[in-house]
Amino acid sequence: MERLNLIRQTEGCQYATSSSICLLMKLRALQFFFVAALAASLPARLLQGAFSTGTTYSLSFVDVDENKLSTADGHVTVLVLATKSDWEKAHVVGDRIPNYCLGNPKYRMITIFRFTRKHGVIVRNVATAFIRHRMQEAAKRLQTRYDAQKIQHDARSDIFVVTDFDGSASAQLEEPAEAAEFRVLVFARDGKLLARWTDVPSAKQLAEVLK
Repeated sequence: MERLNLIRQTEGCQYATSSSICLLMKLRALQFFFVAALAASLPARLLQGAFSTGTTYSLSFVDVDENKLSTADGHVTVLVLATKSDWEKAHVVGDRIPNYCLGNPKYRMITIFRFTRKHGVIVRNVATAFIRHRMQEAAKRLQTRYDAQKIQHDARSDIFVVTDFDGSASAQLEEPAEAAEFRVLVFARDGKLLARWTDVPSAKQLAEVLK
């Protein structure tokens, strides 16, 4: 009788162990399914992580002058991502663009100014007016370089600024709206990323990439 009870207890233990293993396997399978479903629902570019050189990116923007711009529309593009506190850094990047790029329709610089806080219509209009004023100042500086190179071209028409009030522009660069990190990226004519920096690159570094 005692032997029979021992056998029953042993079989019950084996059954309990088997049930536990089965339950664990089911839970793991469910976890895997949930993770796979979540991954499938995320944008492909988000899963890829940060931008990497050699990869092609077709990004589209509309600047304050209503120009439709893209990183894959046949221009070599220098793209600067900045906040209002980085205005001077953006100027320095522009000053370091090689002379052979000036007035050349094959090259273009786009500056995206990201606003880290949400603003109403009135504040947006004021901010846009201020940015236009700063663009005029930048155009004067650029026109001086044009004149020195005897380039018969209006410098203002070569200044492209995107105001990113809602984070949609910076989101294309995988940058959350609350982030405040400075970025400089160079794209080839087909949108291939040639170089990226988190600070102002030197004139030599820009020249090596843009040549």
